[in-house]
Amino acid sequence: MTQAADRLARMVRRVQAKARVPAVSAALYRADRPLWTCTVGWTGNDTALDPQTRFRIGSVTKTFTAVLTMQCRDDGLLDLDDPIGRHLAVPAHGELTVRRLLSHTAGLQREPYGDVWDTLRAPDAEQLLAELARAERVLPPGRRYHYSNLGMALLGRLVGQLRGGTWAEVLTERVLIPLGLTTTTVAPGPRAATGFLVDAYSDEAHPEPPTDFGAVGPAAQLWSTAGDMARWAAFLADPAALDATGAVLAPATLEEMRWPVTVTDEALWGGGFGLGLILVPQGGRVMHVGHDGAMPGFLAAAYGRRGGEGTPPAMGAAVLVSSGTATEALDLPHRLLAAAVEHDPAEIEPWRPGPPAPESLRGLLGRWWGEGYEYVFSWHDGALRARGADDASGRPPAVFAPLPDQPDVFRTVSGREVGELLRLTRDDDGVVVRMHWATYRFTRHQETFDRYDFRAGA
Repeated sequence: MTQAADRLARMVRRVQAKARVPAVSAALYRADRPLWTCTVGWTGNDTALDPQTRFRIGSVTKTFTAVLTMQCRDDGLLDLDDPIGRHLAVPAHGELTVRRLLSHTAGLQREPYGDVWDTLRAPDAEQLLAELARAERVLPPGRRYHYSNLGMALLGRLVGQLRGGTWAEVLTERVLIPLGLTTTTVAPGPRAATGFLVDAYSDEAHPEPPTDFGAVGPAAQLWSTAGDMARWAAFLADPAALDATGAVLAPATLEEMRWPVTVTDEALWGGGFGLGLILVPQGGRVMHVGHDGAMPGFLAAAYGRRGGEGTPPAMGAAVLVSSGTATEALDLPHRLLAAAVEHDPAEIEPWRPGPPAPESLRGLLGRWWGEGYEYVFSWHDGALRARGADDASGRPPAVFAPLPDQPDVFRTVSGREVGELLRLTRDDDGVVVRMHWATYRFTRHQETFDRYDFRAGA
């Protein structure tokens, strides 16, 4: 075992001991290293604890339902701003949009009607819809973040109806099989750990009753291994590295899902929600994306890492535990990711010369002024780029793509002013003398808005 791997294993063992967890399974996936796993403890039954032991992953399930929903959008079966009642016959709340349900901003109550957590009897599909009129709208739509298992259950029902199958069938066919997530299942199977409630004042660990969440399954039903969940988290962070053809979901769609829609606390912006994904900023332009999960006797967390020096492609970590009270475990994937990057960073790829910029663009490279600020336009990796002269080194540049029918007009495809046009103006000799980016004028020298040129003094 390498020194870096030993350090990760000690972190897992420390949480298992201090949080008093019957069983812990952790994994770290990264494209440039073999899968790392660590298990500590005992399953609570007659099966051995190893990396193939399955745990309940709870609300990490929601990330799968969110991906299935976005697949439907990409295939033209729905629009995110469609009211769910356009596609699903519901007796109430049909005006709530798919987008708001995905981002937990629809204002729908947290659980289905009734005391689900007292009875541990979840509604079936017919009951879920029949009792929807008895569920409250606890906040106006779009007012703020309010977590809702009921909302995600409706999206799971929607996905199944649009695809002509059950949510579980669609999930298996369109996500689990293509990504090779062979140990992720709706039922626990024979290799599952037992979930426990660990007594606060003694060493007793009492097994929790098994539960089936029925029609609420799209919010919390799945079982999995840490290895599968680390791979899944890596996919959420860097899909192109694991799904090069976009067979499951286009990288641009995952990027859309990762864009923050709402914060979870208006005073402390320590976390947010995109479209079905939790976003946890780490500082230094590093973001962890994934989800936590909790079910009776189990806690789970799976997060992928984006950005930051030393972060390798497709990096994800997962921690699954057989205790419903060991909340220390939910922070462990974040610490595993940070420690792995700190002590075993990705290799630094050497720079190599590339082809020159096209002849028509070479004259515009260099420094320009716009809105009183200086920018640098350059050609790297086959694309025109721009960044503020004083931008921090880690801030991504704006990247432009030419319009096919207008050689001197470009679309900003990422970074600052994404979506806006960049237009070049040339003189009679073909030299670029001005540019307009998002309609703001850019010139070689600093000018006021009424075109006073400081160099010329007039």
